[in-house]
Parts: sequence; structure tokens; C-alpha cells
Amino acid sequence: MQNIGVPGLIIILVIALIVFGPAKLPQLGKAVGQTLKEFKNSTKDIVEDVKEEFKLEDKDTDTKK
Repeated sequence: MQNIGVPGLIIILVIALIVFGPAKLPQLGKAVGQTLKEFKNSTKDIVEDVKEEFKLEDKDTDTKK
């Protein structure tokens, strides 16, 4: 997705306007934004859980020594 560039984004926006129409485009943008926010929050939770699990494993190995 890094190689799209400005012309590619303009083409994508024009196609989205044609397919969804100007009335639906703000609703579509809002839905995409909410989806990305939920994805970010869930991945953050997963990363925190994994970090906590590693901390617990480190404590277990330290107490066994």
C-alpha cells in the first residue's frame, strides 16, 4: 500500500464516488474509521496480554532458580 501515491489515491476516491455516490461517502468513511479504531484497540489489548504473559513466565523462571 506504500506504492499507491497521490494519483492512485485520486483514482480510488473517484471510483468510490462513482460506486457509492456523494451522499453515502461520509457514512462509509465513518464506518471505516470505526473499524480501524476497533482493530487498533483489539491489537493493543492482545499485545498487552502477551507482554503480561511473558512477565509472568519470567517471574516463574526467576522463582525456580
